[in-house]
Amino acid sequence: MELPTPNPALSHLADVVPSILSAMGAGGFENSLGLVDDLGGACVLLIDGLGAELLDRYAADAPTMASLRGRTLTVGFPSTTAAGLAAVGTGRRSGEHGFVGYSFRVPDAGVINALRWRPHPWGQDLRGTVIPEQMQPLPTTFERATSAGVTVSVISGAEFTGSGLTRAVLRGGRYVGVHALGDLAAAVQTTLSDGGFCYGYHAELDMLGHLYGPGSTQWRMQLRQIDTLIESVVEALPPGGLLAVVADHGMVEVSPGRTVDVDATPALLDGVEAVAGEARARHIYIEDGSQGDVLDAWRTVLGERAWVLSREQAIEAGWFGPQVSDEVRPRIGDIVAAARDTAAIVRRTTEPLESSLIGHHGSLTFAEQTVPLLLALG
Repeated sequence: MELPTPNPALSHLADVVPSILSAMGAGGFENSLGLVDDLGGACVLLIDGLGAELLDRYAADAPTMASLRGRTLTVGFPSTTAAGLAAVGTGRRSGEHGFVGYSFRVPDAGVINALRWRPHPWGQDLRGTVIPEQMQPLPTTFERATSAGVTVSVISGAEFTGSGLTRAVLRGGRYVGVHALGDLAAAVQTTLSDGGFCYGYHAELDMLGHLYGPGSTQWRMQLRQIDTLIESVVEALPPGGLLAVVADHGMVEVSPGRTVDVDATPALLDGVEAVAGEARARHIYIEDGSQGDVLDAWRTVLGERAWVLSREQAIEAGWFGPQVSDEVRPRIGDIVAAARDTAAIVRRTTEPLESSLIGHHGSLTFAEQTVPLLLALG
């Protein structure tokens, strides 16, 4: 089975914020995307779940975004929100920023859910014991920009104010909590008119893709609303102001006939201490001395439905980027399983809600890995 590897022809999501800050004149950043210099203000607006393939397929529902369609970016592995937001917030790949999954094991803390900052699959808030700033100690792009004299705002859901993920990967700017498309658009416009930099985030497209499937009527109606949001921001761009629209991952609709339930398959649990990640990207942590047997079992059961690698093989293949730090390495499963085509690796007993979803992401397919970079200059 041929292994997927990073596409060297595509720039990475992690390159966007450093390139824009460099183009704004902030020292210490590299403009690897070759953006126009002397920007008078900029916003990176991340639309959760807006894959490049999906935008191209449903361009008629998003005429403004389709008109801005330019280059395509890759998001790296895993193609999931925690890793994508960390890439934007740190300018690094997952092997450096350490958010290697929707959930993953942290030494001395167990398996944690990176979005909820709680034990996975349930438990109390961990911010008092798993300190976000220690879990991800690299300076964020926003901290570095603030130190360089740039006025930075982070515009996202009010419910995420002070969350573990916010503190870990989005710290450094003034947090502006918003509630709907209207105040998100207004906050972005204010930042741009003041000549500052902001990162904005919209979550609902991803949610509807999970619930109803990417490309469903509900998903397309949300895409139309987002396109109106983008249009309003573009129309109000001041001279020299830049809007960059990106996403954290794409999405696929999984096939019930291609789904394997780990909790109902004893062969996948024998010798296993913990299973983390999500339905399209699994981390398997094993008991001492069982790696060979567990690796064989997962490869046999999953067959053509997944790429199943040891930790060392996944790192060597570049899945987590060109560098994997010593601190991050033990967070990666002893075995890593990435679903192919429309397969899913669910846990219906342990993760009943996640296992019931129609749309999923996390793996290495083109649909999940590629996102658009839409640029509008005032």
